[in-house]
Amino acid sequence: MSFSLGFRRAAVLLASAAIMVGACGGGASPSASTGGGGGSPGASPAGSGGQVGGSVTVIGTWGGSEQDSFLAMVKPFEDSTGIKVQYTGTRDLNAVLTTGVQSGILPDLAGLPGPGQMSEWAKAGALKPLDDVLDVATYKSETAPALVDLGTVDGIFIKAAVKGLIWFDPKVYTAGPATTWDDLESKGAAAATAAGGNTKPWCLALESGAASGWPGTDWIEDLVLRQAGPDVYDKWVAGTQTWTSPEIKTAFETFGKVVSESYGGPKAINSTNFGDGGNQLFKTPPGCIFHHQASFITDFFKKQGGAKDGDFDFFPFPDINSQYAGAVEGAGDLFGMFNDTPQARALIKYLVTADAQKIWVGRGGALSANKNANNYPDDVSKRSAAILTSAKIFRFDASDLMPTAMNDAFWKAIVSYVQDSSKLDSILTNLDTVQKSAYGG
Repeated sequence: MSFSLGFRRAAVLLASAAIMVGACGGGASPSASTGGGGGSPGASPAGSGGQVGGSVTVIGTWGGSEQDSFLAMVKPFEDSTGIKVQYTGTRDLNAVLTTGVQSGILPDLAGLPGPGQMSEWAKAGALKPLDDVLDVATYKSETAPALVDLGTVDGIFIKAAVKGLIWFDPKVYTAGPATTWDDLESKGAAAATAAGGNTKPWCLALESGAASGWPGTDWIEDLVLRQAGPDVYDKWVAGTQTWTSPEIKTAFETFGKVVSESYGGPKAINSTNFGDGGNQLFKTPPGCIFHHQASFITDFFKKQGGAKDGDFDFFPFPDINSQYAGAVEGAGDLFGMFNDTPQARALIKYLVTADAQKIWVGRGGALSANKNANNYPDDVSKRSAAILTSAKIFRFDASDLMPTAMNDAFWKAIVSYVQDSSKLDSILTNLDTVQKSAYGG
């Protein structure tokens, strides 16, 4: 079900209230953790400096099983330091933090929507630099190189994901990896026909509160990178490649064909939560053959789709233009510091360690930004991590690199396009208008 506008506004108000309470109580006495258990007994908060006490307020996008994993990750830190981690989760993170930057009421630490927004808030002086908080040399040596270039001084990566993986149920789809886009379309159509019923080649789900549409932006980004190449991709991110250009329009049109071949149709696509997007893979008969999503989706397959290990597998997004063979899109979860407190510093130091990240990695559904956290629980996770480290051409999620206004407009454009593909030209023209404003042109 799609979040109503009223619910989204309420979520922003609730999250803002939580920040306000936490901001006023940063020095509170330590109390018992409310976090989910399951932390690795061997994990110790390296660099936390022993017992500190007090509390640290944190806001991020994680809910459900992702929130459980984050709370399990910080449990050893709380136990060792006496610092209470007060976490608030919201899908309206961008709106909450933008309002907070304007009002000055901010959490101590926050997950950041992406490097683009991070850069904006750092320039505004809202984010505190981390170069005197972390051992920067150690962080750089232990973190995947592609991520180091995007976040060190103003924000750090604690989790990563490979985008553009093509997921399937191996009991239903047995034709092997697709090596080209034409091959992917052909195999998907054949498997859907063989499955019978109302099975479609694709499943697609875009609902995510105020961030609704973002899974569709991943589709466009994968297509631009593989159809037009990294140079066009970089210009697009930088705001110098117009949305109405043939390269970007072609990506939208290709995505439009996927939409037309997806389970449930436009209304269902826009109203189904992204975490439920792959559930139809595991139905009898299946609703779809393929689901395009990042490596983190395995946790949702299990918790929300009822799948078990062995019920799902993937192959990489196939090449489209042979000039750009081996291209990979990825993303990651950044953390930044808005209030410089001893508790915030201690938690930042802990989060970048392999011991901390091994906890989430071991629970599944995440790739570590730290190269030494490699305790992946299954072959699917190990293969995902290998793609991230061996990519011939790697690009970070484009929308996450764009200015906030551009990113928001991109999300909304996806929803509008899925609802009515005949309006593509006006949608792209509007994005050009936003681009001029968002990039200061």
